[in-house]
Amino acid sequence: MAGIKDKFRDYLLLEKNYSQHTVTAYLNDIGFFESFLSNEYDDDNLIAVNYNQIRAWIVSISDDGISNSSINRKISSLKSFYKFLLKTKQIDSSPLLKHKALKAPKIIQIPFSEKELDMVLNQITYKDGFEGVRDKLIIDLFYTTGIRRAELINLRTHNVDLSNNNIKVLGKRNKERIIPILPIIENQVKHYLAERAQIQAIKEPEYFFQMLNGVKLNDSFVYRLINYYFSNVSEKVKKSPHILRHTFATHLLNNGADINSVKELLGHSSLASTQVYTHNSLAELQKVYNSAHPRNKK
Repeated sequence: MAGIKDKFRDYLLLEKNYSQHTVTAYLNDIGFFESFLSNEYDDDNLIAVNYNQIRAWIVSISDDGISNSSINRKISSLKSFYKFLLKTKQIDSSPLLKHKALKAPKIIQIPFSEKELDMVLNQITYKDGFEGVRDKLIIDLFYTTGIRRAELINLRTHNVDLSNNNIKVLGKRNKERIIPILPIIENQVKHYLAERAQIQAIKEPEYFFQMLNGVKLNDSFVYRLINYYFSNVSEKVKKSPHILRHTFATHLLNNGADINSVKELLGHSSLASTQVYTHNSLAELQKVYNSAHPRNKK
């Protein structure tokens, strides 16, 4: 099976342009299912699988406490794998042809308030020197551009263009987009670059953001950074880079931004992906509607 999975990995990376993170997640899901087949049926032949075996796996991982939304994601990995096998004529039909996704509750992401952002960016004290300047710029860049965590980590130094006040990021499926930056960010970038120049032995200078030891940032560091600073001002349960991206979109929509423009800034391929951010702006719209409509004044 190793050869088939290697070809599937290459297909996802080279033809579908999926990120390495996504490809790893897909292969892990397939590997877990393969292990289940081996343990339960003493046969790990993924090509000869039938839907009853997949249903048994779903029941098994559900009994282990895996949520329906997580199960749906794992099944999505399998669907992609069997579509690949169909495409390469290794099977005649997908065992998941008639599968229906499990019902999963919609999770409402609660954005930070404008007050919380003001407190983090303007009222708390950051460390002196490089680390403090970097941390504040990371938070402000998340909030003013809406970029993803992976996009920030992999932001290239030469793609920060101060002469045109924009940054170029590489998004999902290797899609590039250009995002404007505000004058306040331009000033912070200049300050950060001056501090970064003081770091000795930068090992990966092509990456814009650096750790103090001269290597690029990593996922867990960025998550901990956001969680640490926002824990000082917010009691929200979830405090993450994605919530900052969510906040960026929500605040733009609340202040009258066109949803199609927000879609382009976020790098979404479809408007449906952007519409998940509108539930908070609808609440704001309701207030405006109630206060402005003549029929509500009688």
